Amino acid sequence: MWCIAEINEEYRERMYDLLDLYAEEYDPKRPVICLDEKPKQLIKNKRDSIPMRKGKLEKCDYEYERMGKTNIFLAVDFKGGKRDITVTNRRTKKDFAFYIKHLIDNVFPNAEILRIVLDNLNTHTEKAIKDNFDEVEAKKNIE
Repeated sequence: MWCIAEINEEYRERMYDLLDLYAEEYDPKRPVICLDEKPKQLIKNKRDSIPMRKGKLEKCDYEYERMGKTNIFLAVDFKGGKRDITVTNRRTKKDFAFYIKHLIDNVFPNAEILRIVLDNLNTHTEKAIKDNFDEVEAKKNIE
């Protein structure tokens, strides 16, 4: 709990709401999706490893060359046994909005609503969706 300055009433209410959500019976029309993302740097070894030999472990050099970065989105429906992993070049509001659309259209097309559990990253906003889709499409992706 290193990032929580104080466990106050608002924090408790949100925590209990989330625990209640997790305790609900599974409903495939209203799945609870946990979503997160992680930036990753892409690296390349500067030298080839020395292969393993009888009685000797493989030897790998620690030096590497940075080859850029990428972002990994991961959505998990634990009770439904589904997960989706999508790699994007960046982690912007636009990338987030299009990932939500991907979940709605491709991963959970038969769901009436997705109940998505997110952290408080600045890209996780309703505005991200409204800014990237026309009004009709945005409303479909938000409600």
